[in-house]
Amino acid sequence: MKPLLRAVLIIDALILLASGLLFLLTPWKSLYDALQLSQTDPVLVGQGFGIALIGLAWLALHASIDGAMTATVAKVVGHVNWLTGVLMLIWLVGLHTPSLSGLDQLVAVATGAVLLVVGLGGVRLASAVRRRDRLAGTAAAERAGRVAARDTANEARKAERERDAARPDGVYPAGGSHAVEPMPGTTLPGSAVSPVSPATGHPVESDLTAPPRTSATRSREDALARERAAAADEEAAARERAAAEGKSGTPRPPFHG
Repeated sequence: MKPLLRAVLIIDALILLASGLLFLLTPWKSLYDALQLSQTDPVLVGQGFGIALIGLAWLALHASIDGAMTATVAKVVGHVNWLTGVLMLIWLVGLHTPSLSGLDQLVAVATGAVLLVVGLGGVRLASAVRRRDRLAGTAAAERAGRVAARDTANEARKAERERDAARPDGVYPAGGSHAVEPMPGTTLPGSAVSPVSPATGHPVESDLTAPPRTSATRSREDALARERAAAADEEAAARERAAAEGKSGTPRPPFHG
């Protein structure tokens, strides 16, 4: 639709240029006599009107090239054309002023009708093009907003994944929804497990710098463990015998200082 409006603007520019040149040549009486046209009186008014029409023609031609000016200039030029056409029809048909012959009056009426049709068509086309441009701009803005929102969401998810990847296993922000407190006697995944002493129940710190054990060292440790176990058994047996004697009521020897 916009190329059609540009074609209408080119037609308007040609019509305005021809009319402007004709009014600019108002002092040329022989030309007006040959064309059987009435000269503008005073001549200054005709030449000023001709310059204005030439400027409007240049503006229409420039708007047919520059897309940003097309709709606005086409609307203005269209209003100028159809108003000029209506004015010509009122004076020539209604008031019969100036008085023209049959052929001249027919040409003048046809010119007024052409200006009326072209002007109204240009105004309608300009309104349609402007409406389509506005809708296209709104759709483009909405599309840009959706793209920006999607990019923001993707960036947020990417940052969350990077934080999750950089966070150690089992460690979460304090007070967060994923905070985990280990139960007594349990360990979190990835945490080091310390050995527990069977006698005291407390964890025993391992010596990370201890030299590796050999077979001789293990045999000595086994022998010492067996000796400690035998001594513990003997001590337990002695305690059991003493307890049994205390229950049987056997008299104890007097205490000698």
